[in-house]
Amino acid sequence: MGSGLGSRSDPPARTAVVDDSVVVTDSQPQPAQVDAIDALAAEIHACRRCPRLVAWREERAADPPARFRGEEYWGKPLSGFGDPNARVALVGLAPAAHGANRTGRMFTGDRSGDWLYAALHRAGFANQPGSERRGDGLALRDAYVTAVVRCAPPANRPTPAERDECLPYLERELALLRRCRTIVALGAFGWDGALRAIAALGGEVPRPRPRFGHGGEVSVGRWALLGCYHPSQQNTFTGRLTEPMLDTVLARARELAISQRDAPGSQ
Repeated sequence: MGSGLGSRSDPPARTAVVDDSVVVTDSQPQPAQVDAIDALAAEIHACRRCPRLVAWREERAADPPARFRGEEYWGKPLSGFGDPNARVALVGLAPAAHGANRTGRMFTGDRSGDWLYAALHRAGFANQPGSERRGDGLALRDAYVTAVVRCAPPANRPTPAERDECLPYLERELALLRRCRTIVALGAFGWDGALRAIAALGGEVPRPRPRFGHGGEVSVGRWALLGCYHPSQQNTFTGRLTEPMLDTVLARARELAISQRDAPGSQ
């Protein structure tokens, strides 16, 4: 598999614009689906349900560190980013205070995003390895990046109540990603949130409840759920997560997406 969007034998891709970001799709998504994703994004961006998170995200935007002084912060909740026809969704914890809370796009503007999008590029899900800001030309194919919690939380630790307020957004995104059959959970929080969202959508979660582990895989409802350590600096700087480890998980996600495409009756 090359590092680009696909081989020369791939059919010509059509493009769509979702939430000010260009995405690349194998086939054109239904207009009603794109409209629904746009409407959900607008609803997420306007959310003020959690006073503690609203205060924190806005305080960080109003008083940024010196290296970001003068930049206009997004300072609002984050919707997902990617291909409406994605067969693979990646679910993280929450936006970073000076990453996505600054740039307005999931996993963009910090070291975690640098790791994630470089890996997505190596796996053929992204057209470029870098993700700096909205409108930088980044395009995803067959992948959609989202999170359990939509506002940057203090110390990266949302409360259970804040998680539960946000979960319906993840549920609705997964429901709108009609072709998605594989979810990559980035960290234990993403794993737990994905299981909760799947259960809310009617998927039967096995008992005992599957535990998170890097490289873990379980079938839940219509989805294959894959576990991957979060590409946080704590994990990448210490070597707990390496590039080959991340690449292996994304290669498995790609394998599952290809098998879905090749399955009889798949779309």
